[in-house]
Amino acid sequence: MATMKDVARLAGVSTSTVSHVVNNTRFVSDEIRERILKAVADLNYSPSALARSLKLNQTRTLGMMVTTSNNPFFAEVVAGVERICYQRGYTLVLCNTEGDPERLSHNLEVLLQKRIDGLLLMCTEARSASAEVFGRHPAVPIVVMDWGPLNTIADRIQDNSALGGYLATRHLIEQGHSRIGLITGPLDKLPAQSRQQGYRQALEEADIPFRAEYVVEGDFEFTGGISGMHQLLALAEPPSAVFAGNDVSAVGVYQALYRAGLRVPQDISVVGYDDIELSRYLTPPLTTIHQPQAELCRQAVDTLLDRIQGADDAPRLITLEPKLIARESVRSLK
Repeated sequence: MATMKDVARLAGVSTSTVSHVVNNTRFVSDEIRERILKAVADLNYSPSALARSLKLNQTRTLGMMVTTSNNPFFAEVVAGVERICYQRGYTLVLCNTEGDPERLSHNLEVLLQKRIDGLLLMCTEARSASAEVFGRHPAVPIVVMDWGPLNTIADRIQDNSALGGYLATRHLIEQGHSRIGLITGPLDKLPAQSRQQGYRQALEEADIPFRAEYVVEGDFEFTGGISGMHQLLALAEPPSAVFAGNDVSAVGVYQALYRAGLRVPQDISVVGYDDIELSRYLTPPLTTIHQPQAELCRQAVDTLLDRIQGADDAPRLITLEPKLIARESVRSLK
């Protein structure tokens, strides 16, 4: 296997000049650059990523921890993060937690031992992860994406879920609905709490009494939407509209209504949250709250790269603003 010294010998230059051309770290004349590149091609030379990482103390690799879920939102975010990493010249290593704090701690240890330059966290189990794991690798910067909180110092990029919940509920109120059900996510998770907060704020502003029986705790999964909708339909006075805590739950709501012989939106209106790609292909297309996924991914990666490059300001909290996407799943009662 050819080495940098072999390339330098064939091209008639120093190894440092070869290094500058290979790593594009200093100007080298076109004539010398062409000689070096020809030697590289002739010798089939490939720079050692390991050697380069040891010399620069960087691997140009980011780690990401994400909760395994049926929710396409996570898959779409991971794809967006990987795309931004590629554009920035970094490789992404992904680990799933499957909701298990022990697996989270194990995978964290493995990633940190592999000398990743930085870590993205998008998993609620991070709250119970051992601070000891992070303490053993204090130099590795961390950015939390939306889901947390986290028991270590880190930057956070998050959706304004309270505003999103408010926008969803206010839209239903503006369409004449006053009996509005809510199927939340797990209420030990911050996004679910915040979306319920927005729901209650919109009701209060409209002088609509809060009815505890209209709020059902779900799990942000398809099955939670199904079971939650069944509970609401069993009430003596079911709601005329439902705000599902995320789009996956809304798909479950659609299924439950179909099984009950009810139609969206003629019988019950539905609003979701996230604006996953699937939402526009439902029948009817789902009115939902759009999370700015592209901005979430870009801000998370760029904030992490800022830390890797030495930014030492106080931990940042970047809040992204959701917006309502009105489609065909809400009926006006006016």
